[in-house]
Amino acid sequence: MKKRNGFLAFGFSTLLLLAACGGGEEASSGTDNPEGGSAEQAGESIQFDVSLPLGPGSHQDVGVQAFGEELERLSDGRLTIKSHHNNSLGGEREVVEGMSINSIDIGITSTGPLGGFVQEFFMFDMPYLFNDYDHAYAVLDSEIGEELGAKLEEQAGVKILAWMENGFRHETNSVRPIHSPDDLKDIKHRTQESEVQVDTWTALGTNATPMAWPEVYTALQQGVMESQENPLPTIYDVKFFEVQDYLAMTQHVYSPAPLMMSKQLFDSLSAEDQAIIMEAAEIALPIQREASQQQAEEMKQMLADEGMEVTEPDLEAFKAAVEPVYEKWAPQIGEDVIEQVRNFEY
Repeated sequence: MKKRNGFLAFGFSTLLLLAACGGGEEASSGTDNPEGGSAEQAGESIQFDVSLPLGPGSHQDVGVQAFGEELERLSDGRLTIKSHHNNSLGGEREVVEGMSINSIDIGITSTGPLGGFVQEFFMFDMPYLFNDYDHAYAVLDSEIGEELGAKLEEQAGVKILAWMENGFRHETNSVRPIHSPDDLKDIKHRTQESEVQVDTWTALGTNATPMAWPEVYTALQQGVMESQENPLPTIYDVKFFEVQDYLAMTQHVYSPAPLMMSKQLFDSLSAEDQAIIMEAAEIALPIQREASQQQAEEMKQMLADEGMEVTEPDLEAFKAAVEPVYEKWAPQIGEDVIEQVRNFEY
């Protein structure tokens, strides 16, 4: 069996430059297949390493395991995966950059790091862009999602296999219950590494600071940060209830978590194996989304049971407070695509 090995990535600015110039390790040896497949011939057994930010049993894990099961079934056991949970192959940015240079096979991450490659991905950081799950799914499964995927392949060398999700995000903190944006004033809030998110939480009154995901729990525990935001399954999976007392159902951002693969690796595979990978991802997608919604419903009560005080803020006040974010970022990201998404019929 040929085994693809992931690793803890480092020094990516140099490696990305090499990748842009055609560097990076090839997935295999031999000559390219003129039909778009490759050095890897159908019939060879391959194990792919898959990076996940969350742990076993998480909504992300449910989707990845479904993908692995279908991959194995469709290939008669030739294609398999090995899951690496809890950022063991590196933080989200490192994983995306690793896929870009073909040092990491497959990964599921938030869209936060993708905006550094394709500016339109910052759209997903825009607050209150999506009304509900159906709205988000309709957009992602349309030509809009296809075009974003094509741009990521071209500019980053990373292929989206399926638009899986983190879900709607909510705020937690260790200072006070949140009923309106005024309650967020001067709270030390961690954001993802996204200028849009920093501007959003600054507009909401916090002292917003970007921080890499693996550092967040410790920062909250030590009081370096007092607040963060994530989907409910993530909040529970990471046990933020141990270091946060208050949960506000702000539903401020819908967060995709695309399942992605190194395009260099994908292109090296036979056409048959490429088709198997895409079919397995398509089958796993609704399974992951269903798990995400189900876990969100269950974990709101579970977080309350763990002692968190849950509030239902006035969302209209939050929407009004973040309008300056649209005034600044819509022209940069693309006013046309943002308006298309906001007004998308579904």
